[in-house]
Amino acid sequence: MTMTETERQGRMVRLMAVLAPNEGYTLCGLPGVKFMRANAVRPRGKVLYEPCIVIVCQGHKRGYLGDQAFDYHSQQFLVLSVPLPFEGETLRATPAEPLLAISIPIDLQLAAELALAVDEAQSGIAPPAAPRGIMASKLDDALGDAVLRLLQALTCQVETRLLGPGILREILFRVLTGEQGGALRAALAHQSQFGKIGKALRRIHMDYHRQIDVATLAQEAGMSPAAFHASFKAVTMTSPIQYLKTTRLHKARLLMVQDGLTAATASGRVGYESSSQFSREFKRFFGRTPLEEAREMRNLLAQAPGAREGRYVSAQ
Repeated sequence: MTMTETERQGRMVRLMAVLAPNEGYTLCGLPGVKFMRANAVRPRGKVLYEPCIVIVCQGHKRGYLGDQAFDYHSQQFLVLSVPLPFEGETLRATPAEPLLAISIPIDLQLAAELALAVDEAQSGIAPPAAPRGIMASKLDDALGDAVLRLLQALTCQVETRLLGPGILREILFRVLTGEQGGALRAALAHQSQFGKIGKALRRIHMDYHRQIDVATLAQEAGMSPAAFHASFKAVTMTSPIQYLKTTRLHKARLLMVQDGLTAATASGRVGYESSSQFSREFKRFFGRTPLEEAREMRNLLAQAPGAREGRYVSAQ
């Protein structure tokens, strides 16, 4: 018998209540996969997500990228095909009906392999002319059923280990062949403008603590500085220099919250030569001093111990 959307959501919520019993982040047995729970509305705040798929099982969030706003709520999913800084807020969440979501990192190597296979099987189907770095869509039955099976598998250690990786592969396949697949495939295709910017973003996230100049990034992308700057801003809604600064500030905040580093130590780790300049830019960006922000984030987030640092900054 075919399951209705309401029945599927109900089963997801019941499973998430077991998998994410505490507010904040809860990790699981699959690397990088984490559950998110918020028991109350949260104000608009700055975040920087890695390339990932976020499936909302219950509740309502809103994101802001440049002058664009996008909502993602129950039985919808968000795909970030490139790492993007944006602002987010939780609009609907209570202790009785908390916001519940699952975040799945996009394995770029696996995605590239699947994208190649998909493009070969669907010859003649081109990605959209103007792919977007972030977009929310409704869960269809195939993707929704795969997510439900993943949640069920994650309640059992044996199933997590033996079935989990295969279900993650299926979820990525469903996204690649859905309405957001073109943007993700374009981000993986280095020959496209979107793919070249995606490659530059990955370089920034690997080397943010080193000296990086726009001319070098443009040269590596095979573009003129002017064309690179225009294409970069079209994807991220910000300039390359501002993006690098944002990445460093988010990473410094993460180091202070998760590793307990002082502002002075964190600023040096992320590439600042002057701790006073770091403190000024940090307060201008987050609206609080590094000490105040770190204290506030520790109160808001319940990151589980043992979380591994990824290639990308991820803050909320």
